[in-house]
Amino acid sequence: MNLSSEHREQRANRLIAGYERLGDVPDELFDVHGNIRPVWQGFLDYLGRFSDDDLTRRLARGDQYLKDAGVFFRQYGEDAAVERDWPLSHIPVLIHEAEWQALGEGLIQRAELLERIVADLYGDNRLIAEGLLPPALIAGNPEWLRPLVGVKPASGHYLSFVAFDIGRGPDGTWWVMGDRTQAPSGAGFALENRVATSRSFADYFAKAQVHRLAGFFRHFRDTLNQMRINKDTRVAILTPGLLNDTYFEHAYIARYLGFSLLEGEDLVVEDGVLKVRTIDGARPLSVVWRRLDASYTDPLELDEHSQLGTPGLLGAVRSGSVSVVNALGTGVLESRALMAFYPEIGLHLLGEPLKLPNIATWWCGPREQRDYVRGNLSRLVVGPALSTRLPFEFGNDTAVGGRFLDGSARDIDSWIEENGPSLVGQEAVSLSTTPAFSGGRLVARPLSLRIFLARTSNGWEVMPGGFARIGRSPDPAAIAMQRGGSVADVWIVSDNPVSVETMLPTDKEPYTRPQPGILPSRAADNLYWLGRYVERAENIMRLLRAYHLRLAESANEDLPIIRNLTLYLHMLKIDPKVPVPEPLLATIRSAINSALRIRDRFSVDGWTALNELSRTAGRFAAYVSPGDDAAHAYGEMLRRITAFSGLVHENMYRFSGWRFLTIGRSLERADAMASVLAWFADATAPEGALDLAVEFGDSVMTHRRRYAVATNRNNAIDLLVLDALNPRSILYQIGEIKTHVSALPRIGEEAQMTPLERFVLKLHTGIAIRMPSDLKATDFLNVRNDLGAISDLLSETYLG
Repeated sequence: MNLSSEHREQRANRLIAGYERLGDVPDELFDVHGNIRPVWQGFLDYLGRFSDDDLTRRLARGDQYLKDAGVFFRQYGEDAAVERDWPLSHIPVLIHEAEWQALGEGLIQRAELLERIVADLYGDNRLIAEGLLPPALIAGNPEWLRPLVGVKPASGHYLSFVAFDIGRGPDGTWWVMGDRTQAPSGAGFALENRVATSRSFADYFAKAQVHRLAGFFRHFRDTLNQMRINKDTRVAILTPGLLNDTYFEHAYIARYLGFSLLEGEDLVVEDGVLKVRTIDGARPLSVVWRRLDASYTDPLELDEHSQLGTPGLLGAVRSGSVSVVNALGTGVLESRALMAFYPEIGLHLLGEPLKLPNIATWWCGPREQRDYVRGNLSRLVVGPALSTRLPFEFGNDTAVGGRFLDGSARDIDSWIEENGPSLVGQEAVSLSTTPAFSGGRLVARPLSLRIFLARTSNGWEVMPGGFARIGRSPDPAAIAMQRGGSVADVWIVSDNPVSVETMLPTDKEPYTRPQPGILPSRAADNLYWLGRYVERAENIMRLLRAYHLRLAESANEDLPIIRNLTLYLHMLKIDPKVPVPEPLLATIRSAINSALRIRDRFSVDGWTALNELSRTAGRFAAYVSPGDDAAHAYGEMLRRITAFSGLVHENMYRFSGWRFLTIGRSLERADAMASVLAWFADATAPEGALDLAVEFGDSVMTHRRRYAVATNRNNAIDLLVLDALNPRSILYQIGEIKTHVSALPRIGEEAQMTPLERFVLKLHTGIAIRMPSDLKATDFLNVRNDLGAISDLLSETYLG
């Protein structure tokens, strides 16, 4: 016999020692008979052991991990997009593996059905010819790409990675609410949710028999590698770029799987072959996992206004030289109206009914369906037929329960009658609820699941977990993250021990050391400028600290050395009277922007250190005052930025990317030193100028040890320009540039030195043979010009 709501709440409360934390009773805790699902019992008992403060501290561990890892999502408003902290709902959704297996069987069947449908739409087109699909829903869909009709994927499959949004009703029935075949997002976020949640409940997760996710990703990675035409070609992930709301996920997945993350501008089609522009020249790709909509991929044949794609990509697809995952044009399957036809098509193509039904759907094209929708408006959602939104993701072009969401007083009957073929009616969803922690207590919130399937050598494989969206309030419309919803991990719990999967190869596989990956020219360019911007920020800090130290010592802005330093800073468009001026903050932002564009190549520790520097600078900008206060602030910022530089340069793998980063750093340091010496080592510079230059070069202690005399022009220039052992000297930095440039790949005649190598060697030799007394201000300005020429040659040779 089913329990009453009161008895159900009492039974749930008894499982939690601090039962006052349980507000509404979540449906997910109970089966259809009103019994507590055994899969939840151990976890609820575990939660009940903690006080409110203990539980809050545990949940904070997950939040701290996400903050340190830089996980964010981009929330779009009316005026601009804002980066928000990742909205983790800390309580996972628990599902028993037997129930998950049944769901998986239904979704595998559906994935196979969608594969057959899209193959027919771009092939024989029998479904339309036999009246199983209306031609208007296909021909009128912008995601049906006519140029690809008759083009079969090189891999033999249209779909290789799909996702399904599913929901459970309060009665326990699961149904599909949305098909994601275009470029499904969320798999990388599911991984981050898992790490964050397991941090919060580390002791329980270690003993819980929860299926791991790594095996799913390893099998898919191996499948993508097997799809390559040959071992000389590569796999890459194609992203629309950092302005996309899921860019973090793209970078995370690329790093996790070990694939290059590329943008459309990184690619070029030559003789029907898709290639990536690298510092070694163009290199062929034969598998691309795209994370952008198909219409943006080729401005030559698809959307001519797209700046995200690669001209000629469709030509490469036609030639069979590249497999695109998922195939271009598969987004047509996401249309809400098509769900009305899948049950019948399933019987026709598979010979069996759908194991997992989709939400009841009526296309308003035929009179009979249109009349049904008009007669049942109170329980339906009516909206655009070609929309890909879920039934609860309402737009202003939608009517719910017989009313327009925009408050319009239009007659709905007339609207449906006039626009029938472009409208679809779907049953309004009533989603089950799951426990969520809010306001210091457990509450019931609606949820939907996104489940991922990957095609492997053994067929479709279901991720043993997923991406749960949790409502901000009991209203299902509040599930979307853009509307304040949150996300949770999904634990698939077994009765038996589960294998601990990893991304590493097994001991049974023969070991071979992989070759270093390719370095796209765009990535090299961003690494180069990251090195320059970080060094530039450090140089500005050193100059401003020198200014505020002297101001603190004299309290006299008219002191000649302070006036001279102020003029120099003004020449750099820096106002020293502003304790933390905008040019410094802008330089730090530029460094972060360069790092953001190579997130797949950037460590979590490096990213965290760079963001901590930015937050520190922003905090000081709000309250420090000139003089001693600002000098101390710059001391702390310098410690942070040198810690970042040390972290990156000591821990980064010594491949070509590290060389471009180091070249950028060395060039910026040498340029800054030449600029400082041209100004402060000039004969007209005031007293104390040479000491300031030595201080700027962080060489005060070295100068004292090397020269038992006061600072003079010769020993200052000897130390800061000609000393090959001083890592702050111009000669040392140009020597570093020479070393790294000579190690970069030579394109074309391999035995010949490149013009870049010759120029750097000439500059290095020319400085090495000089004497301190020979060097004048004009010589330092000439060095700056030569360094600019090196930057231009580097760009022409490798970064163009």
